[in-house]
Amino acid sequence: MEWPLRVSKFSALIALLLFTLLVAILFAMDRPPICACGEIKLWHGIVQSSENSQHIADWYTPSHIIHGFIFFGLGRLLLRKWPLGLSLCAAIFVEGAWEILENSPVIIYRYREMTISYGYSGDSIINSSFDMAWMIMGFFLASRLPWKATLALALLFEAFTGWLIRDNLTLNILMLVAPIEAVKNWQSEGSGY
Repeated sequence: MEWPLRVSKFSALIALLLFTLLVAILFAMDRPPICACGEIKLWHGIVQSSENSQHIADWYTPSHIIHGFIFFGLGRLLLRKWPLGLSLCAAIFVEGAWEILENSPVIIYRYREMTISYGYSGDSIINSSFDMAWMIMGFFLASRLPWKATLALALLFEAFTGWLIRDNLTLNILMLVAPIEAVKNWQSEGSGY
């Protein structure tokens, strides 16, 4: 079976430049390159800890994979005439913009005040870089899988993380945009894995 997403050298170059620009902006924002603990871990699974969002993967990794699913779908819907490689570049641009915004003082403060992320201090650069890589993986997966399988996988990710850590992409968006005290209390009662 042939891989349906072929990326031209031009698209790959743009993608690499956008990725590099994201990292440069995060450095300019004075984000820490790695966790203050001095380590780079493949996995960190304790949500309510100072090492959350500091390593390669964590409980929010599925959300970034879902971002890739969504961006692929939106690209096919809204950018149908664009080559898929350029649609991927648009996805990298949007994900990069989110990573920059997520690590701005206004969003860090909002997370601390409105969500269960009381001690959130933003992402390390390694975490933001891998969040981008996870999104790209999700984009590629969505290009390969039937849309029903992609949707089922997204729902599985949402249900699993919602059940296990009482947080997921849907709840994250809800609590940032229109916080509900009852949801915050319910999340606070969780184990925080």
